[in-house]
Amino acid sequence: MYMKDKVVLITGASRGIGAASARVFASLGAKVALVARTTDQIETLATDIGPNAIAISCDVSLYGDVVAAIAKTEEKFGPLDVLIGNAGSLDPISHLADADPEIWGKTIDVNLKGVFNGMRGAMPDMIKRGKGTIITVSSGAAHGPVEAWSSYCASKAGAYMMTRCADLEAREKGLRIMGLSPGTVATDMQREIKASGINPISKLEWSDHIPPEWPARTLVWMCSTDADEFCGTDISLRESDIRKRVGLI
Repeated sequence: MYMKDKVVLITGASRGIGAASARVFASLGAKVALVARTTDQIETLATDIGPNAIAISCDVSLYGDVVAAIAKTEEKFGPLDVLIGNAGSLDPISHLADADPEIWGKTIDVNLKGVFNGMRGAMPDMIKRGKGTIITVSSGAAHGPVEAWSSYCASKAGAYMMTRCADLEAREKGLRIMGLSPGTVATDMQREIKASGINPISKLEWSDHIPPEWPARTLVWMCSTDADEFCGTDISLRESDIRKRVGLI
């Protein structure tokens, strides 16, 4: 299997898509670094996975933290093969005229600067080795406005352009860089959206959302050459053709 012994670092690994991805990658023989700001959940998850997992405390909005997390990963497992940029924040769910500027800025720090920090930290060594995959968990919000989600939409749009820029600069140097727009996923974030009661997405039922294992399995597939045609763009898991190619339906 193409993931056996590959070194994978996953940000936002404490729950949802990140935690599901850690389990799926590890089940296929990958060595996984679980990264999150707080360590309780990722330490438990790393213990469950076993010796091929390590838990690392890291604030992705701080470049020094990200560089240190990559160094710890490579010290434990060897050179980084795959970076999954999954850490994200939706706050504040608020109309722009009422939004808290400090909270709004923190979401930009995580969702946009965090993506840059990961790419900036991982790309130099990947370029030296002539190979590596970087996948950012994107969103439909990167491509269109959503009421009361200005920080999320703006940061995800910026992260999408970051993917395009990184691909433009590094594809010919052997790197595979792309994004995954998973659609609505049954995670804690959807509970927060539901509680807000704002915009049509909050009106969806829990059964309308896909399980986090679907994007997790898609991220694994995106590490294969079968997904090479999508370098430099977002893959939408809403598309039935993609679901079929991944083997979800």
